[in-house]
Amino acid sequence: MPQYPTRFDKDDLLKCARGELFGPGNAQLPEPPMLMMDRITDVSADGGDHGKGHIVAELDIKPDLWFFPCHFPGNEVMPGCLMLDGLWQLTGFNLGWRGWQGQGFALGAGEVKLSGMVRGDRKLVTYHVNFTRVIDRRLKMGVANGRVEADGETVCEVKDMKVGLAAAAGA
Repeated sequence: MPQYPTRFDKDDLLKCARGELFGPGNAQLPEPPMLMMDRITDVSADGGDHGKGHIVAELDIKPDLWFFPCHFPGNEVMPGCLMLDGLWQLTGFNLGWRGWQGQGFALGAGEVKLSGMVRGDRKLVTYHVNFTRVIDRRLKMGVANGRVEADGETVCEVKDMKVGLAAAAGA
């Protein structure tokens, strides 16, 4: 397994988005505005609740974030689908961090529970991903549970997220 750091700042995340961190054709994060975190504070291949790896990241909340004015005018909240996407992004990042090759894609989620809201008056969103299973075959896949917190309050829980890595078409 390659030796990548266990913490990444915004510049590192932007390098990943450009394909410069894990190499062309491998796991990438999206570029802003779809990049749903500002930093990764911890990542492992053997930690977490099940000893199969984890990743933790943060997003600084500012009232002028792009999604607030359009979701919903007069009642501005972070869309739940973006919370889920942030968890999927981090699940794929962890697979690339492990040194696994291929482009990442979300495969699904078993259960999504939204129990709170992220409004512009919050300060910090924290994403927690804990792997329950990792599959290293032709299709490389991570299965994980995730939790999103806003200022320490759980606002979203996801069970059985699946993200895979596969060779790009034509590769």
